[in-house]
Amino acid sequence: MNKQTLTATIPHDALGERLDMAIVPLFPEYSRSRIQKWIKEGNVSLDGVVWTKPKQTVLGGEQVSLLVDIVTDLNSPAQDIPLNIVYEDDDVMVINKPVGLVVHPGAGNPDGTLMNALLFYHPDLREVPRAGIVHRLDKDTSGLMVVAKTIPAQTHLVDQLQRHEVERIYDAVVVGKMSIGGTVNQPIGRNPKDRTKMAIRAFGGKEAVSHYRVLERFREHSRIRVKLETGRTHQIRVHMASLGYPLVGDPVYGKRFKIPKNMMEEFVDFLRNFKRQALHAGALSFTHPVTGKCIKKKAEMPDDMFELIDVLREDVEVFESSMQGSDDFDYDYGVEVEWVTDEDIPK
Repeated sequence: MNKQTLTATIPHDALGERLDMAIVPLFPEYSRSRIQKWIKEGNVSLDGVVWTKPKQTVLGGEQVSLLVDIVTDLNSPAQDIPLNIVYEDDDVMVINKPVGLVVHPGAGNPDGTLMNALLFYHPDLREVPRAGIVHRLDKDTSGLMVVAKTIPAQTHLVDQLQRHEVERIYDAVVVGKMSIGGTVNQPIGRNPKDRTKMAIRAFGGKEAVSHYRVLERFREHSRIRVKLETGRTHQIRVHMASLGYPLVGDPVYGKRFKIPKNMMEEFVDFLRNFKRQALHAGALSFTHPVTGKCIKKKAEMPDDMFELIDVLREDVEVFESSMQGSDDFDYDYGVEVEWVTDEDIPK
């Protein structure tokens, strides 16, 4: 058996949480039941002391060591699925994930995932937990992901994510005309009424912070850019919906469907048939786990999001032409910035 020791630090905001619940987010490549089994078997230690009860509570800040069996944990088949690799060296890869590609095998998606593609492209990734995947994108969210090619690189990248040192910037189109950018600082946890969804949770939620900036306003929609400070499941989708600006096409949190007055029928049809959340991970930067250099990558939005923006821009042009000379024409549209830098994102 190929035993490996993985390490991480329990965040301070986990004070009072059960041991199993506190460390599951630190090792997303393993299920909670697997973590619980390892705890009971004595494979988990905090600050050098073995803990064997999943219900024990943590203080936050402890150093966790997890002894895992790498070989037997990863049994997914290798599959020849095209990968758009934007950067690669001996330690890391940056992938531009397309819309529709699931990241991990799971219920309803036993194969055909990014993990299966990575195992075909680089068979040695079978020796790394979750084939080196350290963070996720939803199936219908496109964009950049970093993948570790070695266990030390994976441990280093996971640690960067925990310290909020990996910069992730997303492009999105939301329903509603935003007036200004800002920051959402609202904890996120499982929706108590529907465990398949996430929700703002004042109690029991994890810290979640999203900074957003308005790039372009349309008649009843806005193009925005969002910088994540944390990386909770569905974070941008939940945060924007909580403000009253759900993502266009979001099938879970985007129940609000708004059509501008007198919009051309072909534009209405396009909006009605945009069936996935308009969200793209367009920029990613992190510290290389071996060289220490800053790796920065960008990826253009996929064609469907460009087409969505073009439709909304053309709708503005058509509407402006029809309103020329009218006293009611007082709308505020236009592009504010082309690319949001660190300095442009509100802190």
